[in-house]
Amino acid sequence: MEQLSPELQHTQFQSLRSVFSRIVSQHGDLPAYTCLGKTLSYAEVDRLSDAFATWLCQQDNLSPGDRIAIQLPNLLQFPVALFGALKAGLVVVNTNPLYTAPEMCHQFKDSGAKAIVILSSMCSKLQEVLPETGIEVVIVTQLGDLQGGLKRIALNAVARYVKKMVPAYQLPQALDFETLLNTPVNKSLYPAEANPDDLALLLYTGGTTGVAKGAMLSHRNLTANMMQLRSRCLLIMKDREETIAAPLPLYHSYAFLLHCLAMPFAGIHNVLIPDPRNISEVLQLWKKYQFSGFVGINTLYLALMRNKAFDELNFKPLTFCGAGGMAMSTSVLSEWKTRTGCEIIEGYGLTECSPVVSVNVPGKVKPGTVGPVVPETEVKLVDDEGKDVAADDRGELWIKGPQVMKGYWQQEAASAEALTSDGWFKSGDYATIDGDGYISIVDRKKDMILVSGFNVFPNEVEDWVNTHDKVMECAAIGVENERTGEAIKLFVVARDKSLTADEVIAHSKAGLTAYKIPREIVFVEDLPKSNVGKILRRELRDEN
Repeated sequence: MEQLSPELQHTQFQSLRSVFSRIVSQHGDLPAYTCLGKTLSYAEVDRLSDAFATWLCQQDNLSPGDRIAIQLPNLLQFPVALFGALKAGLVVVNTNPLYTAPEMCHQFKDSGAKAIVILSSMCSKLQEVLPETGIEVVIVTQLGDLQGGLKRIALNAVARYVKKMVPAYQLPQALDFETLLNTPVNKSLYPAEANPDDLALLLYTGGTTGVAKGAMLSHRNLTANMMQLRSRCLLIMKDREETIAAPLPLYHSYAFLLHCLAMPFAGIHNVLIPDPRNISEVLQLWKKYQFSGFVGINTLYLALMRNKAFDELNFKPLTFCGAGGMAMSTSVLSEWKTRTGCEIIEGYGLTECSPVVSVNVPGKVKPGTVGPVVPETEVKLVDDEGKDVAADDRGELWIKGPQVMKGYWQQEAASAEALTSDGWFKSGDYATIDGDGYISIVDRKKDMILVSGFNVFPNEVEDWVNTHDKVMECAAIGVENERTGEAIKLFVVARDKSLTADEVIAHSKAGLTAYKIPREIVFVEDLPKSNVGKILRRELRDEN
């Protein structure tokens, strides 16, 4: 098992608060985050987050350990809210800003969130579900906040009145985020620093089965994984010198670890991209900031290369390209290296592992693999009875290391199912391991569908579609898709034969995030089932 060198030992940090203190002391003068043309240094992020933390500490209805949801795209407000909440001793609940109202309601109720920092464009959905949640403190930010002066006014006006991005809402108790950042800093109000095993972050995932559950990640989990990933980054990236693009959403575990912890620890400049679907904008930012690092998923790499402006970029500064969240296709890997001269380094992880488990070694990349494990990590392959199998045989990948979660939030049975008594996490993914320790993922979790790097569990899609009064039952599977890796194909047994595919899709859009919406609807007379009535999705997959 690869060991961290003494200077990389994560045990030197008691909590993420001490990690951020170290970041500011080492890199305070350097640019930390740039978004919409505005740059904040690490010292400025520290000052703003101190003001926010002070305000949070002054609230009688918030105490250390309480949960605060952050529902923001990649904006400067995200790291300020994040570090402020951590300094105040709160547990952060990362929330997808694309969530529908029902999805928001589930996460807020399940996590017991008492506060939220939310972008104004999502407030109409929050208004709809707020009475069903325990949220007492609502903090609203607008797109142009932290930009300053006339630019702030212009951005907010365009978002609200021109692009119609802010549906009307009424939240009379809502507070303005930017106003709170004027609070005089008083660090004496801060609670005692968290212990390493205290909960720091709740990241929602489907786990190995079922609907979304909160993976409990401690300060130790996250600081350990930060240093584990750093051990690979040091092989190819230079501290204090790089500029890396951040197109993947910060609420996602991989982007969170990378851009909120590992890259700041190295003093690297992160260029936040609020909407990576706007490929022209991504390319313009690349041209302006001359990225030396870029991290994406297969769909994003492919979309960039299909844009006519791609070959106009200067790739000489580019030293690092990473991928995680979904498998990279061989053709995309090859074309990217040919056109840019930089190989894409693929890795593997799960939210339950903070998330990084393995990463290809720069200069020793084996295409088609996700590399060897990061330091302080053990893996083994087991059969269906939990017995070890040979490395070159296919088996379920089990993982042990300091990055493995504490368990699922308020889900004792699910936690016991996923974690063994001696600390192994059962990934549910099937893999092989070659003689050099490089892992190849050969089969996905039993039912999970991976759309553009996002986990979609069939139960979630099916439960919502089944609420349509014309639907008797349905079953969702993943099918290959060149652009998104997989797409959702839904088999529907209609209660009313007048039901159309358009009606099913419209109903899906009303309750599911865009990447969870079925792309193909097939009407069938019945669904294959076991002798106890369980729908056999594997038979549907085998037929497609």
